[in-house]
Amino acid sequence: MQNAKLKNYLHLHVLVFIAGFTAILGQLITIDAIPLVWYRMLFALVFMALYIMFSKARIRISIRSILKLSFAGIIIALHWITFFASIKESNVSIALAMFSTGAFFASLIEPLIYKRRIIWYEIIFGIIVIIGVYIITQSELEYLLGIVLGIISAFLSSFFAVLNGKFLEQHTATVISFYEFISGVAFISLYLLFSNSGFNTDFFILHVSDIVYLLILASVCTAYAFIASVYVMRYISPYTVVLTYNLEPVYGIILAIIIFPEKENMSFNFYVGAIIVISVVMLNGILKNSKKLKRNPA
Repeated sequence: MQNAKLKNYLHLHVLVFIAGFTAILGQLITIDAIPLVWYRMLFALVFMALYIMFSKARIRISIRSILKLSFAGIIIALHWITFFASIKESNVSIALAMFSTGAFFASLIEPLIYKRRIIWYEIIFGIIVIIGVYIITQSELEYLLGIVLGIISAFLSSFFAVLNGKFLEQHTATVISFYEFISGVAFISLYLLFSNSGFNTDFFILHVSDIVYLLILASVCTAYAFIASVYVMRYISPYTVVLTYNLEPVYGIILAIIIFPEKENMSFNFYVGAIIVISVVMLNGILKNSKKLKRNPA
């Protein structure tokens, strides 16, 4: 049992590292946020459909369940749009740092969805994470739009993660991901159809580099990571998943410094804020594990 738990925690950290690399791809891809997310979800949906076909996974569910998953699919589409827009309006560091505020939102949303009492230390941890983010970004307030978009993205991501934790009580990760991506693609497609700068000739003209990056983004960073992260939530609470994902800024910003040294610059404030975020993640794990050991002593 302990080995299985450790395996899932390690798996979660691999997924967080992949999430950090997602921001790097968002910077490398030259197209705007909305078409970027449309291509990402469409390509990922194709990869998922191939997986379902070869694995012969059962995906038939009720109309009511499809509608619920469709709502969540729209939420994740909006999360990704605001996330990549935050990168475009500021940089990788700002977008990823703002993502850390998701822990605070999760501590408020999860009790509403699961109908449980708010745990006092989750609120405190969420506030501490926000303080860490503030320390990281206090010298970057000129990127106000990017900061606002990043915070909206964090809220949507937390809402989405908690919803998926609830859906896992009835459906598999594959089923959840498949229907959510269908609705996400459909939602963005409808928006593009009715917008002035929607599906035009330029929309379908992509640089070779963009195609390669989009395929990596759709396969490794989306199809695999998405199904795997939903699966992990069978064994780890949504709040812990969201809080652990606060390591995404650390991984992502370190990668950004290496890949974009001229665009990204880690200040002393970053190290202070990063230590705060990492400490909260570790303390959360210690508290949760100690409570489980008290309830289930060896």
